[in-house]
Amino acid sequence: MKNLTDKLQKINTFIFDFDGVLSDGKVYTMADGEQVRATNVKDGYALHYALNKGYNIAVISGGYAESMRHRFKAFHGMEIFLQVGDKIERFNQYLADHNLTAEQVLVMGDDIPDYPMLKLAGIKCCPQDASEEIKNIVDYISPRNGGNGAVRDVIEQVMKAQGKWMNEDAFIW
Repeated sequence: MKNLTDKLQKINTFIFDFDGVLSDGKVYTMADGEQVRATNVKDGYALHYALNKGYNIAVISGGYAESMRHRFKAFHGMEIFLQVGDKIERFNQYLADHNLTAEQVLVMGDDIPDYPMLKLAGIKCCPQDASEEIKNIVDYISPRNGGNGAVRDVIEQVMKAQGKWMNEDAFIW
């Protein structure tokens, strides 16, 4: 655990998959063809708070629905990359664009398309309901399922380790 705590100190960037991490992985197809996903307000609060504290946050997802981008439209500074075929390429470009090293980045993914990107991250995380292949390579498995607080769990742990959680600005949206 000490090694993980030391790694948490270096994190200034979070990268999340969408389906199965920010959502529970269910996709509802509406009559007009729009695909919608459910996300968690507690995850949303933690994302918003981390952005306000200066953390970089990105979503790198192979999925696409405009509602995915719309969900985080008001989260200024959060970058959303959808329909990403090669997550490693997008991950490496994001690091280059922000002058980051891999050890500064926590990645949370849940399934096989996230595997290569997770392997590159400073801290590799997944929700409790991730695939076995992912669980076998991560540093940390959240006790929460995707779309049900797993994102908040990892953000909260990083911010607590760095003394940035529950400060006076925690009460302001």
